[in-house]
Amino acid sequence: MTATTTATATPPGDARLALHAEPLLAEHNRAGIVSAADVHVARRLGRLAGEPDERVRLAVALAVRAVRSGSVCVELDDRESLAVPEAEDAAPADDLRWPEADEWRAAIEASPLVAVGPAGPDDRPVRWVDGRLYLDRYWRHEVVVRREVDARLTEVASDARDLDAARVAASVRRLFPADGDTRQRLAAATAVLSRVMVLTGGPGTGKTTTVARLLAVLQDVLGERRPLRIALAAPTGKAAARLQEAVAEALDGLEPADRARVGRPAATTVHRLLGWRPGSSTRFRHDAGHHLPHDVVVVDETSMVSLPLMARLLEALRPDARLVLVGDPDQLASVEAGAVLGDLVARPPVADALPAALAGLVPGDLPDGEDGRRLRNGVVRLETVHRQRPDSAILPFAAAVRGGDADEAVHLLRAGGADVELVQVAGERPDDAEVAALRADAVEAGTSLVAAARAGDAGGALRALERHRLLLAHRRGPAGVAHWDRLVEEWVTEAVGAEPGRGPWYAGRPLLVTTNDRDTGLYNGDTGVVVADGRGGLVAAFGKPEAPLLVRPHRLPDVDTVHAMTVHRGQGSQFDRVTLVLPPATSPLLTRELLYTAVTRARSHVRVVGTEDAVRAAVGRPVRRASGLRRPLG
Repeated sequence: MTATTTATATPPGDARLALHAEPLLAEHNRAGIVSAADVHVARRLGRLAGEPDERVRLAVALAVRAVRSGSVCVELDDRESLAVPEAEDAAPADDLRWPEADEWRAAIEASPLVAVGPAGPDDRPVRWVDGRLYLDRYWRHEVVVRREVDARLTEVASDARDLDAARVAASVRRLFPADGDTRQRLAAATAVLSRVMVLTGGPGTGKTTTVARLLAVLQDVLGERRPLRIALAAPTGKAAARLQEAVAEALDGLEPADRARVGRPAATTVHRLLGWRPGSSTRFRHDAGHHLPHDVVVVDETSMVSLPLMARLLEALRPDARLVLVGDPDQLASVEAGAVLGDLVARPPVADALPAALAGLVPGDLPDGEDGRRLRNGVVRLETVHRQRPDSAILPFAAAVRGGDADEAVHLLRAGGADVELVQVAGERPDDAEVAALRADAVEAGTSLVAAARAGDAGGALRALERHRLLLAHRRGPAGVAHWDRLVEEWVTEAVGAEPGRGPWYAGRPLLVTTNDRDTGLYNGDTGVVVADGRGGLVAAFGKPEAPLLVRPHRLPDVDTVHAMTVHRGQGSQFDRVTLVLPPATSPLLTRELLYTAVTRARSHVRVVGTEDAVRAAVGRPVRRASGLRRPLG
């Protein structure tokens, strides 16, 4: 029996209900706590191991649910989280029977299904460690990340020990000369000294610019004998393309000698960097036995990197290579299991080597308090936002959301003004009056887009596409993308008029790419617009308005019309104005991270359409992804 056992199809009938389940499993299945697939996996593993105890099978079903929901494990003492149904319309499961805690723990520890502790047997599919129950493969992923990161933090990088401190300090000061560059200098010095560093900060804090100059520092002080081999990577093709463009733009602002040292590093996806293996989604050409050749690997949008992928990346690095992880831990995490960036930022200090070494390079720039504690783990947070006006209300609103201050967030929304506003909804869904301002923004942006597209102005159409974006939590339902996409399409068509004989391809159709396509250079999540080509035909425009990528419709990969998108889809993008339509306060998708991610997509204005209860529910509901990385190994 191995840990790779997977679920088969749900039995026929109601897909939400498991047939022939034991009473305890059936009760939790009916309440929406575990799905039929969760129950099926638990029962199958129980049969294979000869484990009849339904309490153990329930625990395993909860561990399966945990991974499916984004956690790495399940904490069985956290009854508050366990009792939350997954279905939006399900009632709270307050009256469920739960096993008595001590008896449940004893049954788990005695089970032939379960390996107990880090040193437990390797041939069991479930592992119990410090009150957390893992599917064994996820325990192993977590062990790899912990082991590799800790090893990289325990001492100063070997190639940095003999460096002239004065030269390093001079290089850091030269590349980051401004008085306000204290955190940037700290990040660059940390990258010199440590084999892993984490660069965090909200949107607009200059993370990519810092990365470009940081690379120039590394090449200056470490690449004298042989230029460092640098890799840029991101979890998606769209993010990789954006990273490459942003780094190239930042490098253009450097002195010629620094530009020559860094060169033009190409960005790719993490999967492609590691090297796909045919027939496998979890194993790669580069691994612990065949390391990547690079001296420095930079990963952007790390909040979207799952635990299994991070484990594979860390295994594939050479022991002396540097890893720079970049991202915002307060944004939505990976859709797969794990919140690695957030875990690495929040975990307790594991080493003391960095602060003392940094004091000799950037003595006036070392932070104290919480940021000083995180520095011991190689974490540097950028705080100054350059994207919005200093007096923009978006910044304090985002800070209130990130800090969990619902009163301040609601106060800022209700204060209104040019930057943030709350459109209070009286019923379950907004009426015509409540969406009037949203409609005006959508129609204004849509009419500008259509006018430019019909005139063959690809750049103007792409600029109009970024003027306003409607974001939602759900894909389906009255608060979902499908409903609002149709509604906005109707509004825009009513305003501009449909072209005679219009088919699926028409000038002004906004597009969302839903698959990666190497031939065209388009990636899942890219947005574009269909424009007239000036010769009676049509072409789709993507990318930068100043230099659009033009692709004929017949060559496009799979695309959808996009007048609205999920917050997850919008992650990493920026728009002039953003409207967020909130689901009811009871929606399980309504979280602090979702609200923070949505509002930080806006450059100049945020409109929240929903109830005050929904805003308060979101701010007060941080995503709780169970993991052992944030805890010392006991």
